Amino acid sequence: MTEMPNYPEVLQWAVPLFVAAILAELLWIVIKHRGGRYETRDALTSLILGAGSVAEGIVLGFVTWGFLMALWAITPLDLGHSIWAILLFFLLDDLRYYWVHRFGHRIRWVWASHVNHHSSQHYNLTTALRQTWTGTFTMMMIVRAPLILLGFHPALVLFVGGLNLIYQFWIHTEAIGKMPRWFEAVMNTPSHHRVHHGRNARYLDANYAGVFIIWDKMFGTFVPELDSEKPDYGLVQNIGTFNPIRAVFHEWVSLFRDVSQPGLSPRQRLGYAFGPPGYSHDGSRDTSLGIKAKHLARNPQDRGTPGFSDELPPASDRLHAQP
Repeated sequence: MTEMPNYPEVLQWAVPLFVAAILAELLWIVIKHRGGRYETRDALTSLILGAGSVAEGIVLGFVTWGFLMALWAITPLDLGHSIWAILLFFLLDDLRYYWVHRFGHRIRWVWASHVNHHSSQHYNLTTALRQTWTGTFTMMMIVRAPLILLGFHPALVLFVGGLNLIYQFWIHTEAIGKMPRWFEAVMNTPSHHRVHHGRNARYLDANYAGVFIIWDKMFGTFVPELDSEKPDYGLVQNIGTFNPIRAVFHEWVSLFRDVSQPGLSPRQRLGYAFGPPGYSHDGSRDTSLGIKAKHLARNPQDRGTPGFSDELPPASDRLHAQP
C-alpha cells in the first residue's frame, strides 16, 4: 500500500472564490436587473445552512472516514495517485454522485437529508450553500465502498468530492443562460441544473448529474430547460419559512410522524420511510409520478414531450408507489 497522500484542502481554498462569485452575481443582478433575485432572509438562511454543513462534517466526519479506512485496510488493490488514477476516479465518483443524488429524490430517508438544498424559492449562488446537516445518518457512504475496494485511497475520495462540489457551485445561477452546444451536451450547466431545482411537473426527478450530464442522458433522466417553461423553484409544497432549523429537520419530523401512525402494517411503515417522497398508504398524497399523471390529465397535449414519458399512467391509474 502507498503512504497516506497529502491532497490540498480544495474547499478551503475555494471559499474566497465563492464569496467573490456571490458578490459578482449580486452586482450583475443589481446593474442589469436580470439574472435572478436575492432576498436577504433567504440568502442568510443559505449561509447558515452552509456553515452548519461544515460543522456537521467536522463533528461527524470521523464516521465516514473510519468506514472508508476500514475498507481500505482490507482491500488488496491500490491504484496509486497518478494523474490517470485521479482522472479515472473523478469520472467514477461522479457516476456515484449521480446515483446517490437520484436516491436522494426517490428514497424518502435520503430525501429527508437532501430536501433543505431545494428549500429556497430563489435560485442564485447562495442556494448552492444549502447543504445537508444529516447526510451521515442516511448511510449513503456505503455507495463509495466499491471505489475503495477497487483500490482508490480514501484521501482521494475527499479530494475529488471537494472538486465535485466546487464545480457544482457555479451552476446555481440564473445569470448564465446556455453554454455552447458542445458543452451543454457533456457537462452539467446552469441551464440543466435549473431544471433540477424546478418544481414544475415537467421538471420533477430530472437532471441528477454532478459534473457530467451524460449520466442523465444514459439513464433516461435528462430533461432540457425549455424556453417556453421557466423553472418554478422550491419544493412541491414549500415550507414557507426562513428558519434554518426547520429547513433542515422538517422532513425528518414528518417522516417519523408518518411512520409512527397507528394501525399501519410493517410494509406501510417501510413505505413511509423508504418509499419515494409523496408515498401514502391510502393514496391521499402524490408522488412525482402522480403529479405528472395529473398534469397530463389536464394537459394531454404534453404527453411524450420532455419530462412526460409516454409510459406514464393515466391519472385514474396513477402510481402512489406502494412498496
